[in-house]
Amino acid sequence: MTRAEMRKAAKRGGRRAGSAAAAPAGRAGRTPPPKRFIDYPRWGRSGVRRWLPSWKQVLSTFLIFSGCSMAAIGVAYSRTEVPLLGKAVEQQNNIFQWADGHELARTGTTNRQIVHLDRISTAMQDAAISAENASFRSDHGIDPKGIARAVLNMAKGGETQGGSTITQQYVKNAYLSQDQTVTRKIKELFITLKVDKTTTKNEILEGYLNTSWFGRDSYGVQAAAKAYYNMDANDLDACHAAMLAALLKGAGYYDPSLNAANHARAVRRWNDILDNMVRFNHLTQADREKCKTFPEPVKRQAAAGLSGQRGYLVATATKYLKAHGISEQQLARGGYTIKTTFDRRKVDALEAAVKKVSTAFDEKKRPKFDRHVQVGAASVDPRTGMIVALYGGPDAITHSFNNADASGVPIGSTMKPIVLASAMQYGVQTRLTDGRPTRITPESRYNGNDQIKIRDTQGNYVRNKDGSYFLQTNESPRAWGYIDLRKAMLYSINTPFVQLGEDVGLAKVKEMAIKMGLREESLATLNASFSIGTSTPSPIRMADAYATFAASGTQRDPYSVIAVTRDGVKQPGFEAPQSRTAMDPAVADTVTDVLKDVIAKDGGTGFLARGLGRVAAGKTGTTDENRSAWFVGYTPQLSTAVAMWREQPGKGGLLSMNGLGTGNPKDSVHGGSYPTDIWTRYMKAALNGVPEVPFPVPGTLDGIQVDEVGAPNTAVPTTAPTTEAPSPSASASTAPPSSSPTASPTVLPTKTRGGGNGNGGWTGGLLTGGGTGGASSTPTQSPDPTPTVSSTGGRPGGGNGNGGLLGGGSSTPTG
Repeated sequence: MTRAEMRKAAKRGGRRAGSAAAAPAGRAGRTPPPKRFIDYPRWGRSGVRRWLPSWKQVLSTFLIFSGCSMAAIGVAYSRTEVPLLGKAVEQQNNIFQWADGHELARTGTTNRQIVHLDRISTAMQDAAISAENASFRSDHGIDPKGIARAVLNMAKGGETQGGSTITQQYVKNAYLSQDQTVTRKIKELFITLKVDKTTTKNEILEGYLNTSWFGRDSYGVQAAAKAYYNMDANDLDACHAAMLAALLKGAGYYDPSLNAANHARAVRRWNDILDNMVRFNHLTQADREKCKTFPEPVKRQAAAGLSGQRGYLVATATKYLKAHGISEQQLARGGYTIKTTFDRRKVDALEAAVKKVSTAFDEKKRPKFDRHVQVGAASVDPRTGMIVALYGGPDAITHSFNNADASGVPIGSTMKPIVLASAMQYGVQTRLTDGRPTRITPESRYNGNDQIKIRDTQGNYVRNKDGSYFLQTNESPRAWGYIDLRKAMLYSINTPFVQLGEDVGLAKVKEMAIKMGLREESLATLNASFSIGTSTPSPIRMADAYATFAASGTQRDPYSVIAVTRDGVKQPGFEAPQSRTAMDPAVADTVTDVLKDVIAKDGGTGFLARGLGRVAAGKTGTTDENRSAWFVGYTPQLSTAVAMWREQPGKGGLLSMNGLGTGNPKDSVHGGSYPTDIWTRYMKAALNGVPEVPFPVPGTLDGIQVDEVGAPNTAVPTTAPTTEAPSPSASASTAPPSSSPTASPTVLPTKTRGGGNGNGGWTGGLLTGGGTGGASSTPTQSPDPTPTVSSTGGRPGGGNGNGGLLGGGSSTPTG
């Protein structure tokens, strides 16, 4: 052992000896255990003290626990992220309004409308703060006492309670589920702290008022203001705001309309809130005195659904929204307020008219004839283009297809006024020898006989696919001879307008139809039948097209939405459509003058519309086998189209309406019957109280009137028909139809093309041909067969009868 080691050992031994000597008696030779941080029982203590920790141990434990807790809270806070707003907040209602601003319907599962704070009255903001959280503007968003009280209450199994501050309630509404658990409460605490630090008080208040439950299926103050007072949140004064603020504590206990006990509670809380508003300097005492009478809410309305006509109205407006820049995805998120053009009184009147006329149909008694009847109707203001009313079907829930916007139903003779307008606007293709333009007028005469051949613009006969001649038919085989277009419109004779369309040029007729607002995709193939209504535009578009006549040739596209806002911000692109000129005013007003006769004169196919009791213009329309029937008519203030047809759901093709309402298959349905009756009943109700306005006096038409030289003026019907000819139609015949009486031709130094089934020539145009041949619904064109002429002096034309001559004379061409 070295000296150093020996010295260390000696020192250790001396310390042990000293300790042993100093030890108390009885403890000699005993070595105490080593000290540890926690050692129970405590060494050197007796009794209970042996089991109690020292103050050093208590302090150390507290400091360690507090430090760990603070660290844990700090880490949790730093890692807490404010989540995105809940889906329930993002998915709002879309509110559709009538033209007067009242609610029409809402779409979406939640009655919520989010508005910016500047669209919520100051009184409503102050009322909510006074009622729920007076220190809102100065606190940090947390009420420790409230949280402790809520946790304790839930632990005891008592009634659940929410956070007491506005910030906490907003966090619960917007970011968390509604589960009442300790875990959610802890999460609410951290999010509240972060929201209070990262969000302004105004943003928190705005979110709170937009996400709170007010009862009556209303989330948010805007929805509540509408539900209880039919007001906007921006218009709430202190009296109304205090009542709505009372609901924040629990609408089930404070909605005064539920029961007497609720009413008493609501009145007490309303007074308390108003007093608090004064106490916290949110309301002057003078203004408080103005709230002496409790503001009773309006009667609760049934939920605005989409049954009845509402579904069709919303569908029409939604289609317009999508066509003007609001996507389906945007609409799905909601939040839009859509002010429509629909007039509730007129919509109700149109539905009532259809229901009244439909009482004549009994599908149980006459299922073969009265089942599957469809009606579509629309009404447009000619001065603006607004769709003010429509009838889409019996109920949008049970019949989802919107008949007012239906395509696929041929319009029949309601196309004839468009043909006449195009003829007067553009004239016929040929010109006089001196180059002067021709002019068609209502007094221009055309061959009105039944089953006549039709010539195209080049003078060739129109043929069927099998090569036979296309023969146009009328409602009856009556030999009208050459009849002026005004009378042809009055009695709805087909043949003059089929030939007139060819003479003008079907492309020009189509051009006019598009200018008047008919969509190109709804227009039929250009053939001879085009002029008598093979096209299938909707009632909305037909009402708008005739509105062009009512507006003296000015066309305005139909529209169903006046304005759109989202979160109080007006959306662009919903200004009224620009007007455009479709035809000269003199042309439009002249057509109106002709269509007035259809209603006003004896024998007119629209005579039932006289029941309106004021001057109106209109036209009936019927198609083959009465598969569709129309009436489109107007006054200067309103244009309305009514269509009727039969169609079995799920099966294509229209059914005949013969026997509808009677059960007799020989009884036919025309546009002048049920559709005109519906139109008249509706227009009478819609225009009730509206002063009558006269139609403009037609102006002078330029150009030289085209008339068939030598056309007899003696073919005046002795018995006028009361139904219009169905169209289109063509049929075979083995013998030529009867010719009209002969008369001396009028001689004019003009180019003349000769005869058809009757006498006379055509001055400046093409004479319709006559003859026999097969029939087809799809005519084709072929060259004119070479005629044989028995004398000179005239240009020959096909047909049976006497041809007109250039400069006079006679010839008897055969085709």
